[in-house]
Amino acid sequence: MSNVEVDPVELVCAHRPGTATVLEPREVPLGGPRAMRVRRTLPQRERSLIGAWCFADHYGPNEVSATGGMDVAPHPHTGLQTASWLFSGEIEHRDSLGTHCLIRPGELNLMTGGHGIAHSEVSTRATTTLHGVQLWIALPDAHRNTARDFHHHVPEVVGPPGARLRVFLGSLAGSTSPVPTFTPLLGAEITLDEGARLALDVDPSFEHGVLQDTGSTTVGGAELRGGQLAYLAPGPARWELVNTGRGPARVLLLGGTPFTEELVMWWNFVARSHEEIAAYREEWQAGSARFGRVEGYRGRTARLPAPALPHARIRPRRNPPASDAPRP
Repeated sequence: MSNVEVDPVELVCAHRPGTATVLEPREVPLGGPRAMRVRRTLPQRERSLIGAWCFADHYGPNEVSATGGMDVAPHPHTGLQTASWLFSGEIEHRDSLGTHCLIRPGELNLMTGGHGIAHSEVSTRATTTLHGVQLWIALPDAHRNTARDFHHHVPEVVGPPGARLRVFLGSLAGSTSPVPTFTPLLGAEITLDEGARLALDVDPSFEHGVLQDTGSTTVGGAELRGGQLAYLAPGPARWELVNTGRGPARVLLLGGTPFTEELVMWWNFVARSHEEIAAYREEWQAGSARFGRVEGYRGRTARLPAPALPHARIRPRRNPPASDAPRP
């Protein structure tokens, strides 16, 4: 076993300075009951957001021959951006902006669906193993009705011996993504060799999440296993990641300034009230121009119908106050 010490770079902290709170994933179907299943860590009762990151689905590695892969028919979004990041496999993305793009490992695809957008996602025939994450970013009120947009970015690999970092949003370890965001954000894939330690310098105004993909990692006094998410609150200007398992360990580091606006989230919509959600649903069902059309999708159904609204009023999602936050 190697024991690689990495030159300082920098990161940030939990409810008590220097500690992490571990959030457990739950399994849900992606794109309907016949679709592949994913592990969801955001949102949940203990925490709805980390910065403006409001949704995190982690899937795979799934053998496509057994699961059938991904086939998510055209569906709508409002008030958010979607960030797609793969570890293995290939996904064909089409949207109502007219974008037709392949999502590949180590490449960011960021779609903005402020006022409204629709898109489809289908794993390609070349894909044997599908493994990645689907992330949502809430748009602040001033920009939540912004026009449709799409960015593709291939980040460089940086880092000292024993660590490899791909910074796809924001800045870390001397690497800065050119992709614009509407609130201060950080998104990076970090791989540590067996026994490696990585000290990261970060903006102390950010809160962070460390999503464990492969291997095991210790951060803020907590050891993470595959699928778990560590929440690190603002405060410290440095965090240390330690690979405590055998073989390499891979995590996603997500961060941003705390998002203080109240959000109402339901199905694929991010809004500010129950009434807005109901209106978006009605417009999608009616084929409104708000969402446009996705051309070229050849899946099993033309578009995903919206589920029925719940009988109860949809309430805003809130993060717990720092004093009431769960302890590790």
